[in-house]
Amino acid sequence: MAHKEFQIAGKKPGLQVWRLEKMDLKPVPSEAYGYFFTGDSYILLYTTKAPSYYIHMWLGSESSADEQGAAAIFATQMDEFLGGGPQQFREVQGYESNRFMGYFKNGVQYKKGGAASGFKHVKTNDVTAKRLLHLKGRRIIRATEVEMSWDSFNNNDCFIIDLGKDIYQWCGSKCNRYERLKSTTVAIGIRDNERSGRSDLHMVDEGDESDEIIEVLGPKPDIPDGSKDDEADRASKRTATLYMVISDATGSMKATLVSEASPFKQADLLLTECYLLDNQADKKLFVWKGKILESWNSNYSGRGLLIVHYLHVQIQILPGGGESTLFKQFFCDWKAKYDTTGPGEAYTIGSIAVVEQIPFDATALHNNQAMAAQHNMVDDGSGEVKIWRVEEGEKVAVEQSSYGQFFGGDCYLILYSYSLGGRRQHIIYIWQGLKCSQGELTASAFLTVTLDDEMGGTPVQVRVTQGQEPAHLVSLFKEKPMMLFLGGTSRKGGQSQPGSTRLFHIRRSTTGATRAVEVEPSAAFLNTNDVFVLKSEGSAFMWRGLGSTEEEEAAAKYVADYLGGSLKEVKEGGEPAAFWSALGGKKEYQTSKSLQNMVKPPRLFGCSNKTGRLIAEEVPGELTQMDLAPDDIMLLDTWDQIFLWIGKDANDVEKKGAPKIATDYVSSDPSGRGPIPVTTIKQGSEPPTFTGWFQAWDPKMGDNVMANFT
Repeated sequence: MAHKEFQIAGKKPGLQVWRLEKMDLKPVPSEAYGYFFTGDSYILLYTTKAPSYYIHMWLGSESSADEQGAAAIFATQMDEFLGGGPQQFREVQGYESNRFMGYFKNGVQYKKGGAASGFKHVKTNDVTAKRLLHLKGRRIIRATEVEMSWDSFNNNDCFIIDLGKDIYQWCGSKCNRYERLKSTTVAIGIRDNERSGRSDLHMVDEGDESDEIIEVLGPKPDIPDGSKDDEADRASKRTATLYMVISDATGSMKATLVSEASPFKQADLLLTECYLLDNQADKKLFVWKGKILESWNSNYSGRGLLIVHYLHVQIQILPGGGESTLFKQFFCDWKAKYDTTGPGEAYTIGSIAVVEQIPFDATALHNNQAMAAQHNMVDDGSGEVKIWRVEEGEKVAVEQSSYGQFFGGDCYLILYSYSLGGRRQHIIYIWQGLKCSQGELTASAFLTVTLDDEMGGTPVQVRVTQGQEPAHLVSLFKEKPMMLFLGGTSRKGGQSQPGSTRLFHIRRSTTGATRAVEVEPSAAFLNTNDVFVLKSEGSAFMWRGLGSTEEEEAAAKYVADYLGGSLKEVKEGGEPAAFWSALGGKKEYQTSKSLQNMVKPPRLFGCSNKTGRLIAEEVPGELTQMDLAPDDIMLLDTWDQIFLWIGKDANDVEKKGAPKIATDYVSSDPSGRGPIPVTTIKQGSEPPTFTGWFQAWDPKMGDNVMANFT
């Protein structure tokens, strides 16, 4: 019979937490989420809207072996109650996974004691409190209760001196502004959640301690230096070993080597087996269960003996088809169920959580930042457009009659100006053809910097590789489709002779903008969702896929007028022999109607060299503006675009190295996305396509947070 607490598990989206008390599960009140007693073990369940489930077993540093064993059994039983599909995580105090920490954007607090000692989770409005909290971490804040003594302090970190009615945030002389700002969220949380707003907050810099602090802690000695950020030192390393789990007739399990070092191949995993992926460098162990495997769930004792050697690592248990991003990064060819390779067509698998799709409405762009972000549209494209072609190291104005036509042998600069909130805003698109020269690529970067300086250094810069144009750029040409040619140039006298047979792929986006992209004249490039124009010697066809739209047909006629000649309309399934002959014969093509409206959840990374080397570490949990560190470069991945956000205090090493991190990040993606636009944004000049990913964006966030302190 299932435990009574399982009856309420996963019934609605969000987080649920239970603590083990006398070997039984007891629910933790929501106001106490994020507080953990070091002598206890906990079970956490996070449920998404899909739904999909994530079960975490948290083990305090002083919890008993019996409690830890009971937690493991409850986690497994909950997994089975929820159908065997949840991902499981084993969390050890101080070494929690990013997913776990992401549930607590204001950080976690480790409290001394536990249920066996009579400690309870909720004691609100306790004005007699007297404790010292050590705050550690940049992306992830951990607040650990330490001895109330000057011996616990160092000048690299922040500390909270909680005296009940008064809460003092003490900042060491070497902590930076961002660490100070992140730490304020913990102090504010104590005031609001534990004291119902009845405590006063005070900001104290090292050397400015008040009489009240000296009275509690005694005379202040010299404060020593602290250690570097632990998260940065534990940055993920992509080295791992893969094992297959084998069970013998006695029920005991052993691991046999499959591959000694990553990257692995997806074909290494058989649905009839169970595997261990050991990432020792980062203290992580992944257990992958094949979809039709039963022995792992049923064999409790054998499984326990097998992982006994991994008691000091994060353990994540994954069902086949429910693999996490961290797991998939160790494979060089991972493809999810609905992954495709067409422009903008890549989808998630199974019931993994998705971002709600927001219908596009150009008239609401200025008032709906979430929609602007999802569709990458700062406005409807009705602003002022200027286009230059890069030619011999200079920018040469393009005739307005040719706006919207881009040749693969060229580079272009497109300056777009518009008004937002009474201010003049600018975007510089750097369009780089696939067949342009290295000299033109270099010149385009130099000319962009010059143009940016001329505009006062405020424009947003968007680097675009041919074929990966963002929706807003396509929308600038109104009723005309944006035409992209395989090669050639728009320079006078520089045109190369086009081929005798040409094929253009025409697609209308969810924003209403249309692209006409020249592709190789082969039937393999056809797509049932779109319209194509085929031009050959003596004939021209407009091929209408079953899922195409009237707007795409109208764009096809514009393309035909440009190419010259009259079009013969052909419906999919009714092609004449001449059509297939011009394409070199029939071939398989995309015949699946892509009607899913999934959007990949965004991911945020911080690029920092605070530890002496430039690394990128992921920021866990839902995106918040507080995650943007002014002294770092932040990389925001929204699936079809990469944003590089440059903090005001980022150093030159970070500024120079971050673009390479963005390039390497995309090129190493197991889903094989290929080149996508990279937008560079400066702090203080963020467009709504960026801010819309962050709920309730506040341009004066730092000042508003600090206003809580006296």
